This record gives sequence, structure tokens and C-alpha cells, in this order.
Amino acid sequence: MDLITFYTTAYSTYKETKITGRYLTQLDIEPILKKYEAAFKISHIGNSVLQKPIHTIYIGNGKKRILMWSQMHGNESTTTKAVLDLLCFIQNNEAFRTYIINNFTLCIIPMLNPDGAAAYTRVNSNEVDLNRDAQNLSQPESRLLRNVFNEFEPHFCFNLHDQRTIFSAGKSRHPATVSFLTPAEDKERKVTANRRKSMEVIAAIDKILQKFIPKQVGRYDDGFNLNCVGDTFQSMGVPTILFESGHFPDDYEREETRKYIAYALVAAINYIGETEITGKKYHGYFEIPENDKLFYDVILRKFPVKTKNGIEYKDIAVFFKETLLNDKIEFIPSVEHIEPHLHFYGHKELTMSKIEVAPVEIDRLNNSYLTEFLKKI
Repeated sequence: MDLITFYTTAYSTYKETKITGRYLTQLDIEPILKKYEAAFKISHIGNSVLQKPIHTIYIGNGKKRILMWSQMHGNESTTTKAVLDLLCFIQNNEAFRTYIINNFTLCIIPMLNPDGAAAYTRVNSNEVDLNRDAQNLSQPESRLLRNVFNEFEPHFCFNLHDQRTIFSAGKSRHPATVSFLTPAEDKERKVTANRRKSMEVIAAIDKILQKFIPKQVGRYDDGFNLNCVGDTFQSMGVPTILFESGHFPDDYEREETRKYIAYALVAAINYIGETEITGKKYHGYFEIPENDKLFYDVILRKFPVKTKNGIEYKDIAVFFKETLLNDKIEFIPSVEHIEPHLHFYGHKELTMSKIEVAPVEIDRLNNSYLTEFLKKI
């Protein structure tokens, strides 16, 4: 079934419009889950540390089983939005719904870490990174995921995350808007049979995404860490794909990136459904550039700085710190580096010689000053 052209053309029709922005909590998704109770099998499988409910969504009764989970890190909500878009497409497009039901059994955990989501933190309420708890299984959320994995026995796992704005797609000035990884199974990072199958699927997704975000797809370093969930599941014999939502220019709410993750999910499902995946077509994975860290959020070029030697012109690198204030994410600027010339890229770059600006002492370049300065320009 050729879904991609149709879905990418009609995406806005199937976007879950009730969910937007970066701050996404269990309270936000509960009404959507309730809406789908009649169409999908939605189960309350347990609770977080703070007794917030964690759910699974089962769709279809086909032979190919895919397990996906999102918001393992509470402050990584873009893939959750894309999953809700996927549900909207399944529910409201009869041809796609029939295709899924007949060919797949999907098991989706839309929000694994609701406590972290509410606090907008990476970790859970015990300050444990669930993606480093795959061996200890010290947290209730980790144990719930492992129980689902064991009972469901998936053929593929989709591990859904967000990444920081620092990543470039290779050593280029193109941001890594979407990134992928097939985790290693051992310290030697051997290209095993399971990894080749993951690589083949990723290569197929990349081919689709290049039509929409050319040169903006990256590949993560595959350093091995068995404490990570993806590495563990891959080592347990299940081809696992890490999806990472990154930065698209002027899209700090990640609504554009959300769309490309939704495209990637449909592309992956379509490829798995239409292909006997042997791993032989894995070479395209290595054509995806490995991510580098070449970006800041803003670079102020040739900014006049007062020093004891007089006025000097410096490049100032600024990161935005995502901060939860009054149930909204604010992007607070923070100076990271001040150097004569920064060999990095900014998602926004401003040359001060083109803007009238008074020289400033370095110790005045704090959050408050930058916030007001960036508002003015």
C-alpha cells in the first residue's frame, strides 16, 4: 500500500490539532485517549512514582508487531505529538485503518514518564533517567516498559525521543531536524543481523525524508551502553530504531519537526508492511551523516565588548534554556562562549556591525540583558 504521497499531501487533515507546543502532560493526552476508547484497545497498565496513570494503546491484529514508546524523557514531547497524529490518521482514514488492522499489531505507550512530563524534566520524580535504567529496572516506569516488551514480543521497537538544538547533520550548517540510530548490541558495535534490519528500515525512511528536509537527517553515534533501553532491546534480539526530533529553523515549538516525525512513522510502518526485511539493504544507513555538535541557538557576531584594553569585538554564543514558567515553556537565553571568532553556526546569526548597539561590559551579558536585547532586534 503506497501511503506516503497521500499522507504527506494530506497531513494537515490528520493532524491532532488539540495538541501543540512543547509542554505536554498526561492531563493533555487523557481526553484524546478517551476519544479513542471505542476504536482502539486502551489499557491502564500501571502508575508512575507519583501515581500518574501510564497507558498502552493496542491497534490491529495483524502478524507484524511494533512496539513504540514516547516521552521516556518527560521534556521530550515532539514524538508524542507525532504519535497522536498517527492515531488520528489511523482513526480517520478508512484505507489506512484497514491496512493497519489486517497487517499489524501496534502497541504504543504514548507517555512513559508522566511525572517528568509534568515537571518538564528528563528524569522521573526519583531523578532517575529511565533510559539508563534498562538493567537495574529500579523504577516502576522502567518495569512497566519491560513487562510490555516481554509480553508483547515485538518484531520491531520504535524508541521515540527529542534531541537538543546543538546537533548538525554531519559537519555542515544543516541542522539535524530528524536523527536516527540503530543501537549497538556490544562494545565492538558489530553490524549484527538485527542491526542490519533496523538500518534497512532507517535507510528507507531517510529516502522519504530527503524529499522534504534534504541534508537535515542525521545519524547518532552508536556507542554501546547496555543500561540504555534501545541497546538492551536490540541485544535481546529485537531490531530497534531510535527516532530523535531535532530543530527546524524558527521552529522552537517543534510543530514542523513533529510533521516530519509523523512522516517517518508512516514511512517506517509502510516499509515494514510492504517489505520482507532481511537486512541486505542496510548500506544506505551509513550514507546518513553522523551528527556533530556545531550549532548554538544564536551567535552575535562582532559584538562590541568593553574590556580593560578598550572596546573589542567578540562572537557571543547563546543557548536557550527551556524553562517551565506558569505552565509554559520559556526559552531563556544564556551566554555559553565569548571568543574572537567562533567556528560554529547559529540557528540565528546577527552581525553587530549592521545593528547599532552600545558596547557592554562582559559581566552585564546576563540572561536579563540578553532577553531584552534579543527582543529589540
